[in-house]
Amino acid sequence: MTSSNEGALLRAMPAVFVLIWSTGFVVAKFGLPYAPPLTFLSIRYALSLLCFLVWTALARVSWPRGRQQWLHLSVSGVLIHAGYLGGVWIAIKAGMGSGLAALMVGLQPVLTAVWVSSMASGAGDRDKVTQRQWLGLALGLGGLVLVVSRKFGSTNEVTAFTFAAITFALLSITAGTLYQKRFVAPADVRGANAVQLAAALAVTLPLALMESESVVWTSQFIGALSWSVLGLTLGGSSLLYMLIQRGAATAVTSLMYLVPPCTALMAWLLFAEPVTAVTVLGTAITALGVSLVVSTAKPAP
Repeated sequence: MTSSNEGALLRAMPAVFVLIWSTGFVVAKFGLPYAPPLTFLSIRYALSLLCFLVWTALARVSWPRGRQQWLHLSVSGVLIHAGYLGGVWIAIKAGMGSGLAALMVGLQPVLTAVWVSSMASGAGDRDKVTQRQWLGLALGLGGLVLVVSRKFGSTNEVTAFTFAAITFALLSITAGTLYQKRFVAPADVRGANAVQLAAALAVTLPLALMESESVVWTSQFIGALSWSVLGLTLGGSSLLYMLIQRGAATAVTSLMYLVPPCTALMAWLLFAEPVTAVTVLGTAITALGVSLVVSTAKPAP
């Protein structure tokens, strides 16, 4: 591969990652009519774990070293996989649209950036939360309220249950990201993912066994499951790792605000989910708020 082709590929990787990440909410709409959420995720974790185990064995990569490192990976895996995905899929199964779910958990970069800046305030004024960041946080929350408030009492999309589930998902992905940055040492992505998925499966499977709905093995369900494993878990996780390794983490973070509108567009095209002027306005305000916060936040050393 020539240097120009490699450069073009590297420039395209963040956008490709956002597209893959956005499909996760759409896949939930495809797969959930045929399986309860935690059962679907348990199958996904088990198949993904098997793929990573085979990949790790064939590539003969080193596993994370030390019992403490395995513990840290397990905690982050439970938060990022079991907590985040579990909350999102339960909310969508209960009636929340995939576009709105993406919008709400899309506030994660805002919470992460503000928290990191706040905790680093002692290191100097450079790391403190700036007025620009607080403005971005206010805009992001304002856009979210604009979209969500019109749905309370008018539809079943936002109820106390779905709101609690999606909030739990948002807090889980935020806590999981912060925990991983703080405690998880650099390791090969394949072995690290295997440990995280095993921990997520250990937490999710017992809860899935309590679900009464059965799995219907249709072609649509198998397609959604296949993409969840190969595209989202293996492809998305590996792509994110390569972006961070190549110094493109800031680009990925700044592009995360594109996930909600991208998901809303996919949901409109595939499921005819309504995209009203209020939805567009709220999404735009939230996107602006997230971009203000993330563009100001300094990447971790």
